[in-house]
Formats: sequence, structure tokens, C-alpha cells
Amino acid sequence: MAEVIAADVLRKLIERVERLEEEKKGLMQDIEEVFVEAKDHGFDVEIMKQVIKLRGMAKHKRQEAEALLETYLAALGMVG
Repeated sequence: MAEVIAADVLRKLIERVERLEEEKKGLMQDIEEVFVEAKDHGFDVEIMKQVIKLRGMAKHKRQEAEALLETYLAALGMVG
């Protein structure tokens, strides 16, 4: 009996993940469409992706990342 219940739970969990993966696929297509629209408006999509990544960071983590980037650029003579 326990094996039947465990198999049923497992099947339901797997089916849930499969549905979520399909939803994720659809969302990724929607996001790509937004980036195409942004590009059509003259925006740099790669820079937008970087901004989105930075906006998702906690303020102190973003400040650390920006300071480290500035340090690396300076070390390579790429500042100013």
C-alpha cells in the first residue's frame, strides 16, 4: 500500500514539475519578445540584462560588485 501511495505522490510531483517547465518555456519566450521590442526601440539588450541582474541584487551586494568591477577595470587601465 505504501509503495502505491509513494508512486502516486511521485507521479504527481513529476507532473507538476513538467507543467511548471512548460510555463517557464512560455515565459522565456515572452521575455525574448520584450528584448526584441527593446532592441527595436534602440536599446542595448545586453546592458538591459546587466541592469536587471543588478536590480535583483541586494544594495550592499550591488555596491560590492560595482566596486570590484571598478577595481578590475582600473587594474587593466580601462578607467577614464
